[in-house]
Amino acid sequence: MDINQKWSFGSNCVEKGRAWNVVWVAILAFAAGSLATSYFGRLRQVRADNNRIFELSVYHAVPGKVPALEARFREASKLQAKHNLNIIGYWVPNDDPKWADTFIYIVAAPNRKELETNWQEFHADPAFQEYVKSEQAEKLIERVDSTYMRATEFSALR
Repeated sequence: MDINQKWSFGSNCVEKGRAWNVVWVAILAFAAGSLATSYFGRLRQVRADNNRIFELSVYHAVPGKVPALEARFREASKLQAKHNLNIIGYWVPNDDPKWADTFIYIVAAPNRKELETNWQEFHADPAFQEYVKSEQAEKLIERVDSTYMRATEFSALR
């Protein structure tokens, strides 16, 4: 092997080494970019969620009528879902007699305007009128207390 071949072989190794360096730099840059994108994407999501609104509704039922009200909401929940009313949950008291005649639920939405629009569409749906007629035929509700809420910054549910 002459000296030129040695140098040729050596420079070929150097070129391969540089090529692998470029590959590793590209992989590291991709990984760093992915992590940064994920982090900053999460920040945008948290900021977007800060406008999220919740509506708490407490239905005060006619004494003894919570089971019938619960059955009515079991059916109405399908209509609520159809109108993008994201119900977080429905609750009935377990043991406290002061709350025995209440039915509670929470709705979540990206913002108050969207929630109000969804409620308007829900109330305009002819299927909702059947629930109005049902209430007129058998009164289950004495009154409803409702309020809009925002989650605190330390809340798990944002």
